[in-house]
Amino acid sequence: MIDIVALHGEREVARFDLAHGADPAVELVRRGWAGTAVSATRRSPDDLTIRYAVEPTTVASADPRDVPLDADLETEDLANLVAYQRIAAYAVVRSSHGVLVTELSTRTNAAGLWNLPGGGLDPGEEPADAVVREVHEETGQHVVGVELLTVLTRHWVGRAPSGRVEDFHAVRLFHTAHCPQPTDPVVLDVGGSTSAARWVSEADLAGLPLASSVPEALAVAGVTVP
Repeated sequence: MIDIVALHGEREVARFDLAHGADPAVELVRRGWAGTAVSATRRSPDDLTIRYAVEPTTVASADPRDVPLDADLETEDLANLVAYQRIAAYAVVRSSHGVLVTELSTRTNAAGLWNLPGGGLDPGEEPADAVVREVHEETGQHVVGVELLTVLTRHWVGRAPSGRVEDFHAVRLFHTAHCPQPTDPVVLDVGGSTSAARWVSEADLAGLPLASSVPEALAVAGVTVP
């Protein structure tokens, strides 16, 4: 379960459980608030609390949208749909060598695209700890100064690499982090979701095929990809 807490100054002005498929920013606007995610911490091994610093808003809430469906799904596939929510932590990692990126492997549905290092939280794992672990597993780099940057979500119905058809709700916690002693990246978790890793300059990011959420996360971190 994901608990969203909105703070206006030091006062709690809203609290709600994030429904499957929902986006916390949209849900806050529906309640009259807009703001920035400031922390994401565990309440228990199974629950996560995301806190937002908010201000009142009169902006109209987003219109509900149909959930995108993969084009190859048949009626019988939808009859066996499994709801699945995945909470993952990623980071915009900077160093004197540039920005750290990872290439998605054939074990994913986006093989060949470049992502930010990160992955799913282990049971009971704090998001910041997951960033440190995932960056090391996927690139061999050690990072410090992990700070929450933004929360992005995506909701769709599609076929997982395993073949299972899922009503998939991705909750992605993007962070910033610093690598004080960068080295040539090496994928330590061989056979996982990462096939390669490298440092690139901010200018060279535009030349890479990026995973869908990466440009938005980079923009929040102050990196503009044309």
